Amino acid sequence: MAASRGTGTADAEKEAMAELVLIVDDERDLRDLVDFNLKKAGYATLHAATGLEALQLATTRLPRIIVLDLNLPDLPGTEVCRRLRADDKTRGIAILMLTARGTETDRILGFEVGADDYLTKPFSVRELVLRIDALKRRTIAGADGDAIVERNGVALDRANFTCRVDGEEVPLTTLEFRLLAYLLDASGRVRTREELLAHVWNSSTEMETRTIDTHIKRLRDKLGAHADDIETVRGVGYRLR
Repeated sequence: MAASRGTGTADAEKEAMAELVLIVDDERDLRDLVDFNLKKAGYATLHAATGLEALQLATTRLPRIIVLDLNLPDLPGTEVCRRLRADDKTRGIAILMLTARGTETDRILGFEVGADDYLTKPFSVRELVLRIDALKRRTIAGADGDAIVERNGVALDRANFTCRVDGEEVPLTTLEFRLLAYLLDASGRVRTREELLAHVWNSSTEMETRTIDTHIKRLRDKLGAHADDIETVRGVGYRLR
């Protein structure tokens, strides 16, 4: 009996230390599949079948990562994502969209509203776990590494997901934030289009590269007097002066 109690205590402590992942999908079988594999990989899990339930759990339990379906019975996953990013309490949670909607337009919209990664159904469970591992490492780096990066009057606070230009806060979408952070981290080196697609969009070169140009233009508009700090290197990519 004593050994049994010790095992139970150890299991409870292990679960308490595990990273918490919220699985949001209206399909019970899929939630159970993801749940089983994430627990096997050492994660703790929560389940939600609706958008409103997901928002409530995200606010009260503050998971590290959310696996979010787009097709929910009450709210679209894109709206759930928007609300999470608009709330100071939940804006730092990493979000992976897991959905059957896999067109380029759907992927771009997902990143626009704040997704950190995007995986289409049917999917490899192994790939899903690896992507969640990558998101965990990224959020840890943002919280514990170089949380604030500043170059020439432009400052990014990864922990609080804020951008300041000459001391004034500038609202950025998640994708714009990631794009600027990736350029800032390069310390003046050129980021090629292929690198931007892979590290900012988590995509291959199959996605049209004009997507990059569009977001660079929007980012320049928001940087105002610092717009020209983002330099186009023709035929290669972009760098921050």
